[in-house]
Amino acid sequence: MAPALLDLAHWSTWAVCAVMKLPQLAAVLAARSARGVSLGSLLLELAGFLVFLRYQIYYGYPLQTYLEYPIIIAQDVILLLFILRFSGNTKRALIYAVTFWGGWYMLTLRKWIIDLAMNLCTLISAASKLAQLRCLWQTKDSGQVSALTWSMSAYTSATRIVTTVMTTNDLAVLTRFITMLILNIWVTATILHYRKTKKTD
Repeated sequence: MAPALLDLAHWSTWAVCAVMKLPQLAAVLAARSARGVSLGSLLLELAGFLVFLRYQIYYGYPLQTYLEYPIIIAQDVILLLFILRFSGNTKRALIYAVTFWGGWYMLTLRKWIIDLAMNLCTLISAASKLAQLRCLWQTKDSGQVSALTWSMSAYTSATRIVTTVMTTNDLAVLTRFITMLILNIWVTATILHYRKTKKTD
């Protein structure tokens, strides 16, 4: 039973992650606007994903436990480029690319750096969710923010709690996924609240 559950969790996570950012990308493209989508949130999320991926690779964890991260990172980079384009800040893309590439390299210069980065990764990822919440609270408008994308993020956080317990049992990774699950649900509920509020006005 356990191997079947583990396989189901892995495969469903990969399937969801393959399309996770597509609703958000479609909403931004259709509106030709990134209104409501927090650039700061996206940058923090991308940084958290990069640190997490680098940590998993560094410690030689099974590929199945992090295979979705390159896919999500690619989708986040595309979303970032669209946000920069529609906000007229395309030139910033090079600065972000150099910063993330340099960070990727520096993370594994010393073992203590990657360990510290992983511990901070949960705070960085949590800050990305809180930045999106702040943007929603300030505007009181979900704009182009996709509730489907955020609910898929909640699902993948839940499945990764299961896979972490069943494979590596890494406390730092488990803490990260529990925190992300709670915050992803909160963001989804906030988006749906403002969408409902807007419809009733």
